[in-house]
Amino acid sequence: MLVVQELNQFYGGSHTLRSVSMTAERGQCTALLGRNGVGKTTLLKCLMGVLPVASGSVHFEGQDITRKSSYERSRMGIAYVPQGREIFARLTVLENLQMGMANKPAREARSIRPDIYELFPVLKDMLQRRGGDLSGGQQQQLAIARALVADPRMIIFDEPTEGIQPSIIKDIERVIALLRSRGDIAILLCEQYFDFARALADRFVVLSRGEVVASGSADRMDGEDVRKHLAV
Repeated sequence: MLVVQELNQFYGGSHTLRSVSMTAERGQCTALLGRNGVGKTTLLKCLMGVLPVASGSVHFEGQDITRKSSYERSRMGIAYVPQGREIFARLTVLENLQMGMANKPAREARSIRPDIYELFPVLKDMLQRRGGDLSGGQQQQLAIARALVADPRMIIFDEPTEGIQPSIIKDIERVIALLRSRGDIAILLCEQYFDFARALADRFVVLSRGEVVASGSADRMDGEDVRKHLAV
């Protein structure tokens, strides 16, 4: 579903992504692994059109989207759950969810699908509460729900377990596993929590200093060549 070829990106004189190539398949979870500062979030922002690329290409369902804007990628079916959640703190939970449907025609963006509340029951009881008043774990659930209401064909998670209590991490793992089991969506999971990623991933890609240093099927994730690039 997603094909990235020889992607390069720079911050000033710093070469932050170095000829990165990878794929993400429908019905699978691809884990993007690596220490802090190796370029994971930069890569995700390039995939979403938030950052421009210097060279290389990004294709989604056979279409070249390398120069398309973020909203065009969203309309094509790519959703993004950013690091740090980035919900709208002054908007209510309901308004945050409605913002997630901004790419839909107005007649379709009025009501939230019931299955969203089945995935995240806590949100249904907090629809009129401001997003900024929620706990970190509740905000993360809201950020994921906001992405899902757009009915994406691919969803990108940027470290969804960061700063989240263990009970909520289990809920997030359950939701991602359910999305994968549906078989109709591609999942790209950027994660530092190795055990969380290993429990969900079908394939993995490891970044180090802006380049891919290891990749393969999930049964190779426990290998020494992977772990040495994750250890602090």
